[in-house]
Amino acid sequence: MTAPSESESDTNLSPQRRAWADKNLDPEARTLLAEDEKYFLRQSVSTPCLNVIVKAEGIWIEDTAGRRCMDFHGNNVHHIGYGHPRLKRAIADQMDRLPFAPRRYTNGPAVALAAKLAEIAPGNLSKVLFTTGGSDAVEVAIKIARAATKRYKTLSFWDAFHGAGFGSAAVGGEALFRSGGVGPLMPGAEHVAPYAAYRCPYGTSTIGASADVCARMIEYVLEREGDIAAFIAEPMRAVPHIPPPGFWRRVRAACDRHGTLLIFDEIPTGLGKTGRMFASQHDGVVPDIMVLGKALGGGIVPIAAVLTRPELDVGAAYAFGHYTHEKNPVTARAALTTIEIIEDEKLADNAARIGAFALARLYDMKSHHPLIGDVRGLGYLLGIELVTSRVTKTPANAAAEAVMYRALEKGLSFKTTFGNVLTLTPPLTTTEAEMAQALDILDEAIGSVAAEKP
Repeated sequence: MTAPSESESDTNLSPQRRAWADKNLDPEARTLLAEDEKYFLRQSVSTPCLNVIVKAEGIWIEDTAGRRCMDFHGNNVHHIGYGHPRLKRAIADQMDRLPFAPRRYTNGPAVALAAKLAEIAPGNLSKVLFTTGGSDAVEVAIKIARAATKRYKTLSFWDAFHGAGFGSAAVGGEALFRSGGVGPLMPGAEHVAPYAAYRCPYGTSTIGASADVCARMIEYVLEREGDIAAFIAEPMRAVPHIPPPGFWRRVRAACDRHGTLLIFDEIPTGLGKTGRMFASQHDGVVPDIMVLGKALGGGIVPIAAVLTRPELDVGAAYAFGHYTHEKNPVTARAALTTIEIIEDEKLADNAARIGAFALARLYDMKSHHPLIGDVRGLGYLLGIELVTSRVTKTPANAAAEAVMYRALEKGLSFKTTFGNVLTLTPPLTTTEAEMAQALDILDEAIGSVAAEKP
């Protein structure tokens, strides 16, 4: 069995990873990593781990050797920074008041969170279910779509990540999460190639042309199949790729024409990451179902949510979720407080303003680093694609990995996607000075790696 292509995250088994570890890990980290590998099942991009973290505060993480890094990765959970004092106080207070509610009962924090989500969600998305993770929330969304439409097929993008469950992995489009002898997955999961300006699978050379072909292909499949329950996608591809204005309006109209529900997976992009509370708001499109997760728990607790139109409340006689911790008052209070912090501190506005500053700086870096083939992003979702040649667009995977490790040594953590895309997803609390510092590190790391090329 051949290893799957790199996709959602950087590899953990490369010679460069081992060389970095040999150079940078102290004895305490080596000991704990060995214990970690002894007890945890190994899996790509996870175990063996990169390092050992002993502290996470604000935008910073700190390892056993006392080295601090700005965390521009964070699995997209740290929108409000790690350990926000207001969030910790709210969680502690809730644990004192009501630490748990058996699933047969409701409670004030759960209802308050549901009401808050209905208030801030686009359109009339006002009915909710909570789960303990985004993957489970995607599974619930698929169940609702199937039950409401009386259809079982789905349509989604290749290269997308929607979770690790059998349903969520089936609608996902990455071999890393679909292979390894775990199949067959959920039946009826159809896929189309996604839009992409720089490396378009349809062979176009601009984002407008790519999105046009992609939208036409989506409608073609919807028409030819005729019985697809839902089209599920991230409103902005988190790798990242940003769709042009009007793309999702076309897809929304196509779904309406063919009786297909539109599900937006806002797990990585929602709650302010792109400079608006929800990424779908950039194109003014309201999905039938929206899924949230990751940052909803404030970087401390796991919680996700499914929001739907009232008309999709179709499971009264059944159980599409009913998770033990669905209405956990502590996680609900954490999520409610997280949203309030994002609103009160105007963190989406901060991401929009400083994200524009960062993007301009990255374009300037591209002008003097031939290693950079493409720059793209919106808000605090940023990508820098490295290539060995701008003519051939050959991915510079080895250089991208080397840049990542060089940046780690200088105090900046991020991840690579698809092997050659440096992907930056900083906390929304990141200031302009901190962003400038991070980009200085990145600039220097790219320059030093490029200078070492034979």
